[in-house]
Amino acid sequence: MATTTATETKTLVNYRVEDGVAVIELSDPPANTYTYEMNRQLDECILKARMDNDVYVLLLTGSGDKFFSAGANIKMLASVTPEFKYYFCLHANETLNRLEQTPKLVLAALNGHTVGGGLEIALAADIRIARKDSGKIGLPEINLGVLPGTGGTQRLSRMVGKSKAIELMVTGNTFTFEEAKDMGIINDIYERENFMENIMEYARQFTPPNKAAKAVGNIKRSVQTGWEIPMESALAVERELQQRLFASEDAKEGLAAYVEKRPATFKAK
Repeated sequence: MATTTATETKTLVNYRVEDGVAVIELSDPPANTYTYEMNRQLDECILKARMDNDVYVLLLTGSGDKFFSAGANIKMLASVTPEFKYYFCLHANETLNRLEQTPKLVLAALNGHTVGGGLEIALAADIRIARKDSGKIGLPEINLGVLPGTGGTQRLSRMVGKSKAIELMVTGNTFTFEEAKDMGIINDIYERENFMENIMEYARQFTPPNKAAKAVGNIKRSVQTGWEIPMESALAVERELQQRLFASEDAKEGLAAYVEKRPATFKAK
């Protein structure tokens, strides 16, 4: 019979659901660096949130108050074979693709340093909000002789443009959250005080009865699916998703509330 080691049973990703928001917390102090095991647990949490009909928003953050995540565990990478490194990157890419394609809104609460693979995780979220004066952000993998290999080269370039993305990655510089906001990498910066409480308040606005959760999810699906296909095909996807929404109870409620000049009460149906 196979034995289970302490490492295999250690919880590296905390998961809880609160008011329709699945909070997924990377937890491996001090820097929340990720290994294959953490990535596997993250994947499981993403799937769990995706399949839970009572979850409408996924919220990623890091444990502690210094790091969202410093990326991959370098000691782990240095000790494994090139074949395992490749498999590790492949699995991490699959996890982040799943996160990006999950038909629910994904928020990243950047509560500290967000560098390397930590930023690559955040880039797979839909909206990124940082805590003021809490750390640096960037993709410094060039200093290790490698590239940002879990989607960083592709997602960053699509976000800030080819030339700027290349500059940021080949210099390996890290920068402030304010600079990242100016470049469009993060959406907003919140004050340090009551950061997570304010993030949760922000997240809850996208849950019933405040918003039509199906519409939120289908907006995301339409953008993600249509981003890299021809416009004609993308518009067809948009029309199909819109038709599904027209048949929903929430659409009927939203239209009726508008006509009746009252706030809509959505039920995610």
